[in-house]
Amino acid sequence: MKTFELNAEPRIDLGKKSVKALRKEGKIPAVLNGGEIVALPYEGTLKPGEKLVALKDGKRGIITTDLIVKSEDVRKLIYTPDIFEVNLNINGENKKAVMKDLQFQPVKDTVLHIDFLEVYPDKPIIMEVPVKIEGHAEGVKAGGKLVMSMRKLKVKAPYTEIPERLVVNVDTLGLGKSLAVGDLHFEGLELMNAKNAVVCAVQLTRAARGAAAKAAEK
Repeated sequence: MKTFELNAEPRIDLGKKSVKALRKEGKIPAVLNGGEIVALPYEGTLKPGEKLVALKDGKRGIITTDLIVKSEDVRKLIYTPDIFEVNLNINGENKKAVMKDLQFQPVKDTVLHIDFLEVYPDKPIIMEVPVKIEGHAEGVKAGGKLVMSMRKLKVKAPYTEIPERLVVNVDTLGLGKSLAVGDLHFEGLELMNAKNAVVCAVQLTRAARGAAAKAAEK
């Protein structure tokens, strides 16, 4: 993955008025999940912006961090099909993360909130990766049309092993045939989508049907 440098500051005031004021200033509230898991009751000291979220067992908690980022700083991170390893600089402390979720204002389409996930080299994560089609399908040469049904696939792997693109070769894909998730394999990656989900297919066009019908009449 490419690396994206992003400065952030801890968010201390979590009230609604504070959130509105932030957005008027061109800033976006965010949260960094996936932090350290600690025993409860926690005897350490939380840093500014950090809070403890109890896990289901009630004996452990996970540290999350509320953040503020500038809208102009995340534009190239959000409005792109690319995926990034985000190097978050929080008051001089660096954290590795990926962007997991975005909340948009339904009318204006502005970003309301960003969820980041802290990542570690030895801990697998699930992430959507863009699909890139490679080659020229046999079915297209025969008059068919290549149709993509899935432009991204969910993969599970350590973030250091996740590629920028999943390259799918369609050279041998015939007329009326399809490629499903179960037909694909990528070294070191586990595909999390349903195995029968169709990624792409070569559909019969009217011209191809007409040509096939004429050939059958001869």
